Amino acid sequence: MAVGIKSLEVTVGPEKADFVGADHLVLQAAVDYVTAMGGGTVRILPGTYEMGNSVFLRSNLRLIGSGEDTVLRKCESVCELLTEDTDWYSNRVMVKNASAFSVGGGVFIRGKCPHSGKPQFVKRTVVAVDGNALYLNQELRMNFWLETAPEAATLFPVITGDYVNDIAVENLIIDGNRANNENLNGNYGGCVFIQDCNRVVMRHVTARDYNGDGFSWQICHDVTVDKCQSVNNSDLGLHPGSGSQRPIITDNTIIGSSQGLFFCWGVKHGVAEGNIIEDCDKYGISIGHHDTDNLVRNNCVRRSGLHGVWFRQHPNPARDSHRNVFEGNLIVDSGVRDECVAIEMLGTATGVVLRNNRIVDTRRKHASRNRIGLRIGEQIQDLVTEGNSYSGMETDIVDLR
Repeated sequence: MAVGIKSLEVTVGPEKADFVGADHLVLQAAVDYVTAMGGGTVRILPGTYEMGNSVFLRSNLRLIGSGEDTVLRKCESVCELLTEDTDWYSNRVMVKNASAFSVGGGVFIRGKCPHSGKPQFVKRTVVAVDGNALYLNQELRMNFWLETAPEAATLFPVITGDYVNDIAVENLIIDGNRANNENLNGNYGGCVFIQDCNRVVMRHVTARDYNGDGFSWQICHDVTVDKCQSVNNSDLGLHPGSGSQRPIITDNTIIGSSQGLFFCWGVKHGVAEGNIIEDCDKYGISIGHHDTDNLVRNNCVRRSGLHGVWFRQHPNPARDSHRNVFEGNLIVDSGVRDECVAIEMLGTATGVVLRNNRIVDTRRKHASRNRIGLRIGEQIQDLVTEGNSYSGMETDIVDLR
């Protein structure tokens, strides 16, 4: 953009704003207005915004909050059984009690395919309510028949985007209201969930207390997550998802997730640097299926329940996590009992570099713990280890090759 040209900017807030209100509807109205005009900035003024549905991102958008004073809070989740068969071409579902569903609200339809028995899920928006009938913004494109006990629930990501590009989300807090919500799998939701998007920046965003992932992005390229916080989310703290290329994950804080930084399938050519990952139930960093050529550098991983770093195992060697570099990381107090392995390398990963990492255990020796710094699986190949240090271990390195 040429110097001196100012793009469109609007404000949203409970009062004295271009768009006045404090819920998902007014936020979406502002987003849709700005992007319909070619793009620009939606600035969210201080307030707590009650989210009965996602904010659906559009291309060429900057969504900017007012720091800790801007809170997007997810509504309580409610689940109702469907009371009639719904065919794949229908945009209408009948529920036992529609009182918890509102026009403009998010709805998650889940059940099992009546033909194969496989779980199936659909995310939609309610556009009309007539008695106990919910009319949706799109057809279901799946059969939900009563013999599979299908349900409709008010579950959704708080901020989401599909097939949109050139986006920034900055300076706000997302509250997932975990105590009053069911779990939503990170392949469908999270405080932030985007899919098939390119050139996305998330900066100074706090994602907290979501019953699911903090930040999840699937098949998204050139995503930057910088100086964000993922706190007390039940599943994955940061979830660079399947097929995502060139993620940049820098200077973030992840506290209290099941797994901290989870490289999903086929995440390649990424950088994870300067992150603090603490108190994860299972793994601080997990990497596996087709995750290759990533640089994981200068991160601090503390008090992981099982392993600080876990190289996942796959039966086919071609699917393992090859040519990743782990450099300058600090890994502290990994595991709780039995074999407490800081870096667990399973599978057949080839060409991995472990350089100048510090593996430390500060706890007293205890009969319930066998502390191991690095365990190398019997099929690991061409591993480079240089300058790593170990402190407080019963055994520094176990090499099974």
